[in-house]
Amino acid sequence: MNDYNEVRIDAVPCSEIVTDVLASMLCDIGYESFVPDNKGLTAYIRHEMFDSYAVDTVVDSFPLPEVTLTWHDGFIEGRDWNHEWEKNYFKPIVIGDDRCVIHSSFHTDIPSCEYDIVIDPKMAFGTGHHSTTSLIIGHLLELDFRGKSLLDMGTGTGILAILAAMRGASPVSAIEIDPMAYANAVENVAYNGHPEIDVRLGDATLLSDTDKVDIMLANINRNIILADIDRYISALKQGGRLYLSGFYVNDVPMIEAKAHPLGLKTVSVRDLNDWCCLEMEMTI
Repeated sequence: MNDYNEVRIDAVPCSEIVTDVLASMLCDIGYESFVPDNKGLTAYIRHEMFDSYAVDTVVDSFPLPEVTLTWHDGFIEGRDWNHEWEKNYFKPIVIGDDRCVIHSSFHTDIPSCEYDIVIDPKMAFGTGHHSTTSLIIGHLLELDFRGKSLLDMGTGTGILAILAAMRGASPVSAIEIDPMAYANAVENVAYNGHPEIDVRLGDATLLSDTDKVDIMLANINRNIILADIDRYISALKQGGRLYLSGFYVNDVPMIEAKAHPLGLKTVSVRDLNDWCCLEMEMTI
């Protein structure tokens, strides 16, 4: 099924912090894509997962008391999501001092960069526009991947796994729980000429059958990371690096409190627009 519900939330007053908090809360209840503007946020969820009570709960529990929220929803029949993203939302983006350009297969005016990534996102997360994706891409552009294996949890469009493979990581694997996002990641891997990337459909339980890796990425959200971090650790080599994102700077102490007793130490914390990327090292 390719039908979606579109939920529009208007905020007074509105700011980037307001729309980021809304996106984070909606992500926790299954929303996949978000389009913020200066009046609020439009969010998308598969039709069969839509629950008006859950949206009411987000609005009623919104943690910024000075903000007034109103919302409505509409049904969107399945369509060519590539075309919708290209037409309305997804524009080429350059990251890392002109080192990496991300664009769709339909774009024609594309700047020349060291790494050229084709992403047709459909309804999957990960075009490079969101702060969390940009933060991890910044790390990937700095790392020495020679002789290093990598696994990307919650790969979405596959963008991070693709860049890692372009930079020499091998082997590269990716796991995605959503069937449509999984199919999209497979397509994007093919677009970029990296069929060696092993994209698998499933959740963190697949890690029990995975060889330990040198580098793991998890750009998901705080609650999933907290629930699955012990599984991440089980698939990470001693001295391996774990890059976590999809949460706010204020969430770092909570994640560290869970991670440090399990053998991870914090290496660095980077933030952009209040979103965070936490770099950790496996010490046991």
